[in-house]
Amino acid sequence: MTQPRLIEPGAVYLITRRVLHRYHLFAPDPRMNRIFLYTLAVAAARAGVLVHSAVLMSTHEHLVVSDPEGRLPEFLHYLHRHVALATKVLRRWDGAVWDHEPTNVVELRTPAAVAEKIAYAMANPVAAALVRRAHEWPGVTTRPQDLGRAAWRIDRPSEYFTRDDERWPPNVVLRLEMPRAAHELGMSDDEFRAVVSQELEAQEATARSEVGERGGAFLGADRCAKLSPFRRARSEEPARSLVPTFATGRGNRDALIAAAERVRAFRLAYRHAFESWRRGRRDVPFPAGTWLLRRQHGALVAPTRSAA
Repeated sequence: MTQPRLIEPGAVYLITRRVLHRYHLFAPDPRMNRIFLYTLAVAAARAGVLVHSAVLMSTHEHLVVSDPEGRLPEFLHYLHRHVALATKVLRRWDGAVWDHEPTNVVELRTPAAVAEKIAYAMANPVAAALVRRAHEWPGVTTRPQDLGRAAWRIDRPSEYFTRDDERWPPNVVLRLEMPRAAHELGMSDDEFRAVVSQELEAQEATARSEVGERGGAFLGADRCAKLSPFRRARSEEPARSLVPTFATGRGNRDALIAAAERVRAFRLAYRHAFESWRRGRRDVPFPAGTWLLRRQHGALVAPTRSAA
């Protein structure tokens, strides 16, 4: 049995999912950018998810979102299904779009982790040796000044999204909401944008240094915009290790320990409840944060404890 995922209302997440075999199916062009942003806006509105940052690389996505209603799995299923179907139409692609690995979902447990991971997503095109500065990336990206300000109006793409289907409005607006981390840190919105900007500059500088040490060169925005979606990335990719389920930011040891204990307690309670469920007991309560069994089988779930 795979480890159960803890889903609680109000959580903030870094989302990553990769294209099958590292094909450049999401290579940046206006049509691909519009498909992704349109679907993201529809999926977020449908599930009540707040989008803070969105970066679409040619081989994967990075999102930072808040989940006020505890409906993240619904959001991800809807987003990834329709992005894949629209991409298949756009690219005339026969086969799977997404990697067979599950979506990487990392809960951001502290305000510092939120700022660091937003900057991490923004810096990804630099870390991949594509452009020297994050803002040069020609695909979907987010800049620090977009946080809490950007409101992108996206017209319905002509590919896949039929006009006579009420699910697909003629246009949508995707707002990049300011994460609550700004207020938890006692900062104004502008102060939080400055923190993210400083973190981004540091990560960009580190990435440029690492590219130089490898003797590499940056592809450049113009060549990125001409990437063939039918070619595979040839750069070395580190072997996949254990996938983290949470992040607490640098130096937050106490928060790290508390987050680990929280996950362990949830998994232990879930395991005990699941064993009773397998024995036929349908009155056993699963721990707060159980999503799949509650949604698909109507399992009882203990109420979420209010914060102290």
